[in-house]
Amino acid sequence: MSRSHRLFDLLQILRRHRGTVSGAVLAREADVSLRTIRRDIATLQAMGADIDAEAGVGYILRPGFLLPPLSFTQEELHALVVGAQWVSRQTDPALAHAVRNALAKIDGVLPPEMREALDDSSFYVGGTKTLSAGLDLAQCRRALREQRKMRIAYHEEDGSTSERIIWPVMLGFVEADRSIAGWCETRGDYHLFHSDRIMHAEVLPERYARDRRKLVKEWRASAQHPCVRSSCE
Repeated sequence: MSRSHRLFDLLQILRRHRGTVSGAVLAREADVSLRTIRRDIATLQAMGADIDAEAGVGYILRPGFLLPPLSFTQEELHALVVGAQWVSRQTDPALAHAVRNALAKIDGVLPPEMREALDDSSFYVGGTKTLSAGLDLAQCRRALREQRKMRIAYHEEDGSTSERIIWPVMLGFVEADRSIAGWCETRGDYHLFHSDRIMHAEVLPERYARDRRKLVKEWRASAQHPCVRSSCE
């Protein structure tokens, strides 16, 4: 492994731990000696990385530092290509456009010898069935970002149609199924709404007051979560 890749990997390990991490742990995860860790930490500090070091305690990386230039391994680039294909073929046009732009930006800063790894002809990710005309994933993402309520017309299991006000907290992509997890204001409980049963959906001006991340935790712990119902981890 080149030293530049080793320094990049060391930064990634520090970011992953977030808090203080000992030199011994860094050495074990990076598969190098403790002496090498000390030298590499000193090099990163000289390059501008805000790494606090305390003898006998460990190291902590403060946020805001990136190694110039952007560095990827071939495996990381292949992972990005496969992920980009999945997004392009499994989500919606807005996200597909965004991921193509992201790959173009990455390609623009890669050294010439690494650009071949972005050749997506090495991989194939299949498409999915057409989404229900009643559901716009781009609008759903906006509702998630802005914590806005949605009004949906939903085809129930018994064949009837109901109108519900929901607080969307998560989009689900499981094989060919697309779904929205959220708190149903109408029924007073969490529910998983399948896209092929959503006949109409609109984002409302009104925001729900509770933090979406906390609602996600509640959803995952609720009896309506698929893993809870099937007793999976």
